[in-house]
Amino acid sequence: MKIMQLPALAALAFLQCASAQADAGYESGVLLNASVLLPADLLRGESHRVRDHVATDGYLAHFEIDSDFGTFDAIGVPQAKRRIAEIAAIKKLVETSKGDLFAEGLRRSVEQPIDAVKNIVTHPVESVKQAPATVGHFFTKVGSAIGRAGGKVKDSIENDGPPPSGSEIGQSARNAAGFDKAKLDTARQLGVDPYSDNTRLQEEMDKVTWAFFAGGLPLRVGAAVASAGVAVAATNMIGIPADTYALTESELALRDGRSLAAMGISDEDIKTFQLYGPLSTTRRHRIVLALETLADAKGRGLIIRQVNALETPEQADFLIAALSILAERQRSGDASYGSLKVLGRLPGAISSNGELHVPAPVDHVTWAEEVAHFAGRDDLGTTPKVLLHTGRLSQAATHGLTAAGWKIAAVPYP
Repeated sequence: MKIMQLPALAALAFLQCASAQADAGYESGVLLNASVLLPADLLRGESHRVRDHVATDGYLAHFEIDSDFGTFDAIGVPQAKRRIAEIAAIKKLVETSKGDLFAEGLRRSVEQPIDAVKNIVTHPVESVKQAPATVGHFFTKVGSAIGRAGGKVKDSIENDGPPPSGSEIGQSARNAAGFDKAKLDTARQLGVDPYSDNTRLQEEMDKVTWAFFAGGLPLRVGAAVASAGVAVAATNMIGIPADTYALTESELALRDGRSLAAMGISDEDIKTFQLYGPLSTTRRHRIVLALETLADAKGRGLIIRQVNALETPEQADFLIAALSILAERQRSGDASYGSLKVLGRLPGAISSNGELHVPAPVDHVTWAEEVAHFAGRDDLGTTPKVLLHTGRLSQAATHGLTAAGWKIAAVPYP
């Protein structure tokens, strides 16, 4: 498989060059063992194996995960964890679709369809694999991406049309009363994101949920479905807020829109946030929850406009993780933030003690030229600067950043 060579979103802040470093002992990305990045119990499972050697681009790791259902790519540790959880969910769904109860549900859905779903297609669909899109072209831009979207929403809807569906069942069932709630329950039972961009997962959830929903049968997937523990585990493991399973897509959009309006975000920016770009429903909700936690910080409108300039899911995931680092420090009492900043395209925050905190949800940072330029930026002023990083920094990167006056604080993945 071709590994993407351009830096992932972590490089975004580092590309804003204000001064050159005299010492040029630069490093490139390294090859790591997967066991350095993931716990042992995630490296292998009944239906998957993470390939031992993991390439990094100087910031994020690029995983390849072989499974009974194809090979999945993942950029960064959080996405790797999501993919592993999704593979386990696909396995459970495939097993369910081979059972007698599934067959009974399909028979009922054909012979006695409920009024709301009489015309829904019921044949199985072919699975589709899709590797994450590259994000490299986005990072060649200089300066902030913040700017009003203007006709972006209208153009996207008129030129691109509606987003493609993962399956005919899913497309047809969108109008079935109650199907969206049933699918949320399926995702909750499996502990996965109901709005995941994993096409195979979406098709299997559509197929299995439809058979039981249209057949009027209760769906039970997995051993732990009787408790709320799965939703809690999903929140802790792969960052799915628990209320994502309780509210439908339209209900979440209404809730989040009202919250943004209460923050003073403009109607135009809210519409762009909700209608355009690579943000899934779950991604939007996570952003809103993070900004709610940062309630005392000025500048939340700047963050929304920054989000509205994103172009790929990987960019969105990086920015969400960065915001989540700040929100978790606010929530835990490790910091109190009075204002949010936009540093190129990376969010930052000013703490109550006057420090500039820059979150960097990375896997392994090497002392690349871009990092050196970032460390020496003079446009950040004389404010004490703290890099809040996940993962690891190479020895050279640690030395270079501290020599440039940065404090370095390791924080957990959000």
